[in-house]
Amino acid sequence: MLSLNHLIDIALKEDIGHGDVTTDNLVNHSLRGKGLIVAKEPLVLAGIDVVRQVFSRLDPNIIFNSNYNDGDSLKGGEKVLGVEGKLRDLLKGERTALNFLQRLSGIATNVRGYVKTLGDNKVRLVDTRKTTPGWRSLEKYAVRIGGAHNHRMGLFDGVLIKDNHIAIYGNIRQAVQEIRKKIPHLLKVEVEASSLSEVREAVDSGADVIMLDNMNINQIKDALVVIDGACLVEISGRVTKNDLPVLAALGVDIISLGALTHSARFVDLSMQINRLEV
Repeated sequence: MLSLNHLIDIALKEDIGHGDVTTDNLVNHSLRGKGLIVAKEPLVLAGIDVVRQVFSRLDPNIIFNSNYNDGDSLKGGEKVLGVEGKLRDLLKGERTALNFLQRLSGIATNVRGYVKTLGDNKVRLVDTRKTTPGWRSLEKYAVRIGGAHNHRMGLFDGVLIKDNHIAIYGNIRQAVQEIRKKIPHLLKVEVEASSLSEVREAVDSGADVIMLDNMNINQIKDALVVIDGACLVEISGRVTKNDLPVLAALGVDIISLGALTHSARFVDLSMQINRLEV
C-alpha cells in the first residue's frame, strides 16, 4: 500500500504540477500568512495529522495548532485548526489538505451514525475492501475513528473463500481442507455462504467464520439454527442502517457494510487564509 508521504506527494503533484501559476505570480515569496480551517456542519474529525503533514511537506517550519483530536465531535462553525507559515505554501496546500480532511472526516462521521444505530449491542460492525484505490489504509483508519472495526486490510491478511473460489475449486469442504494445509495455523478461515446447503457444508468443513451473504431475515434465522454456535457468524450484503438493530438482535457476531466507506460524502470544511502584517 502507498505510504502516507507518497500519497501526499502524489496529491500535491497532481494539484500543483510545475507550479501554482496564480499564487506564484500574485504572492511574494517572502510573505507569511495564517490559515484557519472551519467546520461548516457537525462532523466527526479524522485526518488532522494528515493536514499537518500536507503543509509540512511544503514548509517544514509550518506552525500548526489545534484544540481537537481525531474522533472529536465538532459543531458547525467551530474552528478546527490553524496553520501559520509562508503564504504561498498555505495557498498551494489548501485544497489538498481539505480534500484529505473532508474525505476522512466524512467517513468517520458516516460511520459514527451507523454505530449509534446499534446502541449498546456488542455486535462488531466492520468495513469491506470497497475503498478508494490507494487510500485504503487512510479510509480504514477513518472507519476506526468513527467507532467501527476493520475487516481484512487486503487479500494478503485473511482467508475468505468466496463464491467464485468455491465455483472454481469445486466445493467448500475440499477448499477448506486444502487451504488449511498451506496457511499458518493461527490464521482463521472464513467461508461465504448464500444458501442453507452451503451453510451446512461450511459448518461440516470446520470453518472458523461463516459469512451469510445476501440472505433475508428468515434465511439468516434458519442459518443460525444450522450453525448453532459452531463458529462466528458474519452478515454481509444489502445491509442498510435501518437493518442494523434487527440483525444485531438475532445474535450474529459481525456485520460488514461497504457503505461505511463507499457511501460516505465529503463533509463541509473551509479554509480562510490571511496575510500576516510584518
